[in-house]
Amino acid sequence: MDLQLTDRTAIVTGASRGTGLAITKALLAEGVRVVGCARTITPALKDSGAVPVVCDVATSDGPATLVAHAVDTLGGLDFVVNNVGGKETYNAGGFLGLDDADWQRTLDLNLYSTIRVARAALPHLIGRRGALVNISSTAARVPAATTVDYGAAKAALNALTKALDEEFGPQGVRALTVSPGPVHIERWTDPDGPAAILAAAFGVPQEEVVAHLPKRFRLTTGHIAEPAHIGSLVAFLLSGHAASIAGSDVRVDDGLVKTA
Repeated sequence: MDLQLTDRTAIVTGASRGTGLAITKALLAEGVRVVGCARTITPALKDSGAVPVVCDVATSDGPATLVAHAVDTLGGLDFVVNNVGGKETYNAGGFLGLDDADWQRTLDLNLYSTIRVARAALPHLIGRRGALVNISSTAARVPAATTVDYGAAKAALNALTKALDEEFGPQGVRALTVSPGPVHIERWTDPDGPAAILAAAFGVPQEEVVAHLPKRFRLTTGHIAEPAHIGSLVAFLLSGHAASIAGSDVRVDDGLVKTA
């Protein structure tokens, strides 16, 4: 399917690896000119064909600087994909184990970064009748004590995106979220990541933890998503073929969420 995105322009945040890099590659493959933002530029991002930009969108001034640079470099802006986010470790102490600083770090990364990027980008997107895709998570719908701050931030992101679509949709800008479940990215193979922590806690190899993720999460497909699955979906959602998908939360969760 020709998505008819050639020579359109986009920002992708968190583009250095994993899902962000997959989204960047999917857009580049469709002829989109992409500014890929990351705190650290990986060789994979550098060699992807995107314009790599060192930027921390979790800071107060990073997003505006990023958008201004992208508009200047690309000559305008059609799309923004707010992919930055995540939760590096589980909250071993649950809700009471989190202090204000913990909450602020999670909110800065998963909510305020998107607020600030959207604020800077929307005037440009309106002028070109663009689209905004915010990468959320099934954690917004399936909350857990070990990720209470992350789930709350993503639930707020979903509400924010719906409100943005309500306000800016009539001005030609679609806003929507994509909510992955478990995705086969570095965090599951990282020796210091959550899979390693679980493996140590249960005294089993890390590979065994990863292999049992579909059963652990009761995934109906029997596997977890690949980053490329998210990338191809985002490219489609930004295209004119998805012109009637607006204000939606599109899940890519292999059947994890059991309610409508």
